Amino acid sequence: MSSTSVAKPLARRASRGRSPRRTWTTERIVFTTLNTTFLVALAALMIYPLLNTLAVSLNDGQDAVRGGIGIWPRVFSLRNYEVVLNMNTIYQAFFMSVLKTVVVVVTNLLFTSMLAYALSRKEFIFRRPITLIFVLTLYFDAGLIPNYLLIKDLGMLNSFQAYWVPTIISAFNLIILRTYMKSIPDEITESARIDGAGEFRTWWQIVMPLCKPTLAVVGLFVAVGSWNAWLDTLLYNSGDQALSTLQYELQKLLASSMNAGANSANVAGNAASVGSGGQLTTPIALRSAITMVAAVPILFVYPFLQKHFVSGLTIGSVKG
Repeated sequence: MSSTSVAKPLARRASRGRSPRRTWTTERIVFTTLNTTFLVALAALMIYPLLNTLAVSLNDGQDAVRGGIGIWPRVFSLRNYEVVLNMNTIYQAFFMSVLKTVVVVVTNLLFTSMLAYALSRKEFIFRRPITLIFVLTLYFDAGLIPNYLLIKDLGMLNSFQAYWVPTIISAFNLIILRTYMKSIPDEITESARIDGAGEFRTWWQIVMPLCKPTLAVVGLFVAVGSWNAWLDTLLYNSGDQALSTLQYELQKLLASSMNAGANSANVAGNAASVGSGGQLTTPIALRSAITMVAAVPILFVYPFLQKHFVSGLTIGSVKG
């Protein structure tokens, strides 16, 4: 048998294994063009506010009052960031915000996932009424004053417990995790029980690793909410400076600058002398600098969770 006769069948098999080449029809070209244009325009709309805020924060305060700043500062200046970073309490508040966010995320994920695992088990006969109770909390809230009185009666005013104890269980995150856990095939948990694993071990070593994408998404939601919160500090821990958070300190700085700007003799310039050393800035420029300082830590966290973000949002899919 010649080498040519052997090579032809091999070539035909190789050609059958290759993916067919795409034919760029008119409809496909039009769809790809419109789709790409729409996504680029949508991305630009999302990125522009962030770039504009960054440009205003890097612009001179008095010049920023004129407006018309796009994505590049007109008069470059770091004075706004100097005012923010020269605060005496900002570094202690930054540490407290990081500690608070880490504790809130860890405790929320642990307790919410444990409850979600219990409510996802078919053999748990009280799963429906308990789920209904938590769903009702999404529509009805006691209000600000009852929540404050509850924290006061529990003796958690001016204490770190006021940050994380009320956030142990989140009803919205509970529904997300419960739905994802219900999509896990029962054969996986049943095989773990046959091997002698208890409920706690099944939750920790079997269910939790399978829920990593959803846990990453829920953890990101909780982290952003805890990091941006300042009202809890104002209500519960404003009497203790050691428990002050970054958002609360920045909010006080912004309020003082706006009051100084409103009482300034130069109303046209709306200039406010704030910060150490009497550095001159304006509320609009200072607000942009505060926004960037508060947003940068979360922007650094997101890339580490990005690979889990898309898959975590598509809950309800059955794993093979």
